[in-house]
Amino acid sequence: MNKNGLVRGLIILGLLTSQVCGYAQTSYFEESSDMIFQDTKRPVNTLSLDNTLSLDSTLVSNHYKTECSNLNIKQLILPGALIAVGTLGVYNGAFKKLDINIKNKMDNLRGNHFFRADDYIQYLPALTYLTFGSIGIKSKHGFKERIMVEATAYLTMTALTNIGKYSFKEKRPDSNARNSFPSGHTATVFTGAELMREEYGLNLGIGAYTVAVGIAFLRLYNGRHWLNDVIAGAGIGILSARLGYWMLPLYQKWFKWDNPCPDIVVISPSYNPAEYSFSINLAYTF
Repeated sequence: MNKNGLVRGLIILGLLTSQVCGYAQTSYFEESSDMIFQDTKRPVNTLSLDNTLSLDSTLVSNHYKTECSNLNIKQLILPGALIAVGTLGVYNGAFKKLDINIKNKMDNLRGNHFFRADDYIQYLPALTYLTFGSIGIKSKHGFKERIMVEATAYLTMTALTNIGKYSFKEKRPDSNARNSFPSGHTATVFTGAELMREEYGLNLGIGAYTVAVGIAFLRLYNGRHWLNDVIAGAGIGILSARLGYWMLPLYQKWFKWDNPCPDIVVISPSYNPAEYSFSINLAYTF
């Protein structure tokens, strides 16, 4: 392909990408405009004009109102149970026998054929959590809210995981290193999976949890962790994600994130023929 053809192709790709990103954001405005237009077709009572305007304003405000997750003690049950069971396995003799039995079966299954993709796939749910809402997939919150939720969740996950590793000092099944409990890879991927479920709904959440369970299995398959490590890691991940959403109302209050206009993200590739360089431009407004 000659240079001119490549340049034309990149320009077309940039225009198409911009259109897709623009449609993803403007479709939300169009739905809101339709609702407002239909609402104004009602007969207007001049004696209660102030009440009518107040009602219209309430409709618009509620339509744009961001969904928030409030603290619910029941949401602690599942992650708390997983962390408790995983912690029990550090000292319980019967659980240790189960750990060793599973390790031996994984060693026989694996042989010398390790599969290290878990070192990279663990970050996939975290990446999709941030990006899906910017490419047209319906999300509950804007880009800045998702950044704050994810940052809070992963900071919490990192702190809890390292506290466990330095406190329990459990020996790894494949070495003399004493940082096996809990599984950091499992905590990382389950944090992303729970964020996906909370933000994008059950269908995408099932897909993210499928990835998470696969990573947990690979930690056992590759001989890097005991069963109780991945159980506790899953609990820490889920708990950290939920904590991120519990903190969101505070962030919205502190930073005054009450602007009814949604975020706009535009991604466009560009090509510089003089330097034969290719780049991707990102524009974000809030």
